[in-house]
Amino acid sequence: MTRLDVRKTYKLYIDGAFPRSESGHSYQVSDAAGRFAANAALASRKDARDAVVAARKAFGGWSGRTAYNRAQVLYRVAEIMEDRRPQFTDAVVLAEGASAGQAGRIVDTAIDRLVWYAGWADKLTQVLGNANPVAGPYFNLSTPEPTGVVAVLAPQESSLLGLVSVVAPVIVTGNTTVVVSSFARPLPAVTLAEVLATSDVPGGVVNLLTGDAASIGPWLAAHMDVNAIDLTGVAGRPDLATQLEVAAADNLKRVRRAPSAEPDWAAEPELDTMTDFLETKTVWHPIGL
Repeated sequence: MTRLDVRKTYKLYIDGAFPRSESGHSYQVSDAAGRFAANAALASRKDARDAVVAARKAFGGWSGRTAYNRAQVLYRVAEIMEDRRPQFTDAVVLAEGASAGQAGRIVDTAIDRLVWYAGWADKLTQVLGNANPVAGPYFNLSTPEPTGVVAVLAPQESSLLGLVSVVAPVIVTGNTTVVVSSFARPLPAVTLAEVLATSDVPGGVVNLLTGDAASIGPWLAAHMDVNAIDLTGVAGRPDLATQLEVAAADNLKRVRRAPSAEPDWAAEPELDTMTDFLETKTVWHPIGL
C-alpha cells in the first residue's frame, strides 16, 4: 500500500508558540521551479500587533541578561542548526533553487555568522563604550544599550543567510524583534523558527510572521511601541521604503535601509549591523563618592 505524505502545516511564530494567522488566511508557496511546495500562514494586522506585544513583554528580561549569556543562547541556536543541517539544506534548495552543494555552503555560512555575532556579544561595550575626559571632578562614562523592539523586514531573495544576517545582530545586542520573512521563500525562516523554539531563546525575543512586507510593513512602521525598523526586505522598492520611513517618523523610530538593492550576504559582516540599533547612555558620577 502506498504511503501518503504527512504534509506539514506552516504557522506563525509568536511569543514562543506557533499560532495560525488570526485571519485564517494562508497563501501558496512555490518552489524555485514554480511547483507547489506548501501553504504558509498569511499574517494579519492583528498578528503583527500580537507579535509586538510579545516582543515588548520579552524585552526587559532579554536586555537584562548578561552579554555573555546572550552569546551562549545565540551559540546554542548555531548548535541546533548544525544538528539540523540536512533539513536547512533541503529548505534552501527548495526555496532558492540552489544545488545541494550551494545550499550546504549557504547553511554553513549562516551557522558561522551566528557564531560570529555570538562572539561579539560581550565585546561591544569595550569597543563602543568609553570614559570621557571632562573638566571637573567627575567620572563620565558612556555605554551602549539596546534600542528596544525592532521590526525587521527580511531579505526577499536570501531566505536563510540574509535572514540570519539581519536578525542575529538585533537580538545579540539585547533587542527583541518582529520579523517579516521573505514572502515567496518563507520555508527556511519557518524552519529557523522551529530551531529558536527548541533552543534557549526565550519566547517573544524573536517573533516571525510569514506574509507580504508591503502589507505588514506599514502597520509595523506606524506602531507606536516599535522603536526601530530594518527596511532590508524592501530594498528593491524605494517608493515603499520611503513610505515606511515617513510612517516611522511619527514616533522617531530608528530606520535602517539596506546598503544596496542587492546586498552581498556572503560578505563579512560589519559592526554597524549591531550599532544601528544601539543607543549610547552617558552617566556622570562625582569622583570620591
